[in-house]
Amino acid sequence: MKNVISLKDLEQMVRNGQSLNNLPADSILTPSAREFLQDREMNPGASAAVATAAPTGKPIPPSKPLNSKSSKAELDAFFASPYAHNLKEQICEMGHRLWKRAYVDGNGGNMAIRVGEDVAICTPTLVSKGSLKPEDMCLVDFDGNQLCGTKKRTSEILMHLQMMKRQPKAVATCHCHPPYATAFAVVGEAPPTCMLPEYEVFCAVGVAPYRTPGSADMGKLVAELTDQYNTILMANHGVVTWSHNNIEEAYWRMEIIEAYCRTIVVAGQLGKPIKTFTGPQMKDLLSIKQSLGFVDPRYNMKECELCDTGDWRPGASCQVQGSPENAVGFDAEAEKAVQAITDQILAQMK
Repeated sequence: MKNVISLKDLEQMVRNGQSLNNLPADSILTPSAREFLQDREMNPGASAAVATAAPTGKPIPPSKPLNSKSSKAELDAFFASPYAHNLKEQICEMGHRLWKRAYVDGNGGNMAIRVGEDVAICTPTLVSKGSLKPEDMCLVDFDGNQLCGTKKRTSEILMHLQMMKRQPKAVATCHCHPPYATAFAVVGEAPPTCMLPEYEVFCAVGVAPYRTPGSADMGKLVAELTDQYNTILMANHGVVTWSHNNIEEAYWRMEIIEAYCRTIVVAGQLGKPIKTFTGPQMKDLLSIKQSLGFVDPRYNMKECELCDTGDWRPGASCQVQGSPENAVGFDAEAEKAVQAITDQILAQMK
């Protein structure tokens, strides 16, 4: 029986550094495999797009930048390269962690990594994150068109791509449904701030209104928040994060926000006042955060504005410089009423 060689076989050969010039003379090539070889013959430079291993053994990116206009041979060669394979393995590892921590259920959750000017590797649709394999991954352009991969790309890819287009720093994105953080998303409330340093340094949390998952409208609303937030609660849906470093950092944000949300829910059941950071303490944490290159809308706020936690714990108000009568919205009668009520409450507590 003659040997049948598929596109996947050729990609594996490229990944292993094997030559494609010594295929058995009597072998049968599938149509996609034949097209792959023809493209390589017509574009001799395409082989340069194949990432090789550095002397240390760590895969390095291709020397020629990749984009959606790259030839089919270049895209296929990149997708089969050791560099791309390493990124696929990273996505699989994060997917396995998400599943083990019960941050996803069924085939939920999706991830993407930017690998060129307007191309990204992403997870497939209808595959549990607990069983992801490198060969399941897909390559797409920033319009959502699938360029490589045998399985269909995730149905929510438009959100990831719109985030990357809006936020040039976004290298990797991660979306899932961690229960405690998603509970905050269901009520449309960002977690209160100024309680744990890891959360303050690594996460800046915004809330996007609900739209149908996978729709362009959903992606637009989320993308609009990426200028100031790297962790976004999607109302009645879940959480999505982005990183300017790698997919693991995007995943870390999931662990951090989930642990934080769980902690403050439990703390609220202890019957004791929740202690929070002071303004100067928050300034120190935000300085660390800014030095790491993370976004946050509070960098230019005054110390007394940093810990306003809304309905959870009303924050302090900045004192108005000069006479309070000059403050916008000042109501003398209302101020007297508030002071009288405050005095009565304090007297009862004594």
